[in-house]
Amino acid sequence: MSASNLPMVIPSKKAWNHGRIIGQKRPLLPKHVWAIRVRLELAGATRDLALFNMAIDSKLRGCDLVQLKVADIYAAGTVKERASILQSKTGTPVRFEITDGTRKSLTDWIAHPLMSGHEFLWPGRFHDRPHVSTRQYARMLKDWVRSIGLEPSAYGTHSMRRTKVAQIYRKTGNLRAVQLLLGHTKMDSTVRYLGVDLEDALSISESVEI
Repeated sequence: MSASNLPMVIPSKKAWNHGRIIGQKRPLLPKHVWAIRVRLELAGATRDLALFNMAIDSKLRGCDLVQLKVADIYAAGTVKERASILQSKTGTPVRFEITDGTRKSLTDWIAHPLMSGHEFLWPGRFHDRPHVSTRQYARMLKDWVRSIGLEPSAYGTHSMRRTKVAQIYRKTGNLRAVQLLLGHTKMDSTVRYLGVDLEDALSISESVEI
């Protein structure tokens, strides 16, 4: 039987990535960050604003972000300017800054009545869940980007992790700084994560005169 006469094979199940945008999720641009902040502030979404700001500043993986405890970022009645945690994926410590705007939103959230008696910074709604899950965080992110007219499928939790470091790399070209901020043990991981290619390297090289 010739190939042209073979019957069509129809899969019984759709592929897991059917209809999805596959590949690295793009980082948010500064204008997107400010647009989402304004929306959350106008909506009085205290928790979401604090979570959004913390995700941008900390550059943490979703699994580490949702497991943050109040004690990790709050001491002596104030939010720390810098904090450090152990990454669950690598077991290595990573430090991050907490900017003034983020500190204010965190202070407002920690003082909120819903936070009374909670150990975790983002407590879950049910007793068997001490903190929000990464899936819940991902759903919140979809709502945030949708609220400013972006396509939700083009963004994911790693978009938040990449947003600030993408700007740092674009402005400085300093891969080592980005590696430290992301907590990567290997430079290769940072290069792949940012999507740095030969054209980027050549552009950096051309900007440096000796």
